This record gives sequence, structure tokens and C-alpha cells, in this order.
Amino acid sequence: MYTFLNIVLGISSIMLILSILLHPAKTMGMGGIGSPSEIFGSQKGAEEGLNKITTIIAIIWAISALLLSHPSIAQ
Repeated sequence: MYTFLNIVLGISSIMLILSILLHPAKTMGMGGIGSPSEIFGSQKGAEEGLNKITTIIAIIWAISALLLSHPSIAQ
């Protein structure tokens, strides 16, 4: 069980990092002051799907991290 949870935690860590990096930038930084941050519109459907995937992966990561911290599993 300990090895399985370590593998799940490792895979979910990598997937969480990748899914966060795939999110589009929300603003143009300081250059976006006074102008719209998105000139050509947004892809709401793709961004909502990516948000759901990121949320699911984050929940899997948190549960596996909590389970690994339990003393009876670490034995």
C-alpha cells in the first residue's frame, strides 16, 4: 500500500505541475493596464475543462499525501 501511494503521489505531482503550466495567462502584466487583457476573446470551454482536470488531480494529490502521512500506512 505504501509503494502504491508513493507512485500515485509521484504521478499526480507531475500531472498537477503540467496541468497548472497549461493554464493560459490571465493578464498581460503591467502592459495590460488600461486595455483589454484578451484581444481575440477566450476559449471558455477549454479553460473550464482544464480547471476541472486540475481540480481532480489536486484532490487525488491531497488525498494520497494525507494517506501517506498516516502512521499506520508508513509502517
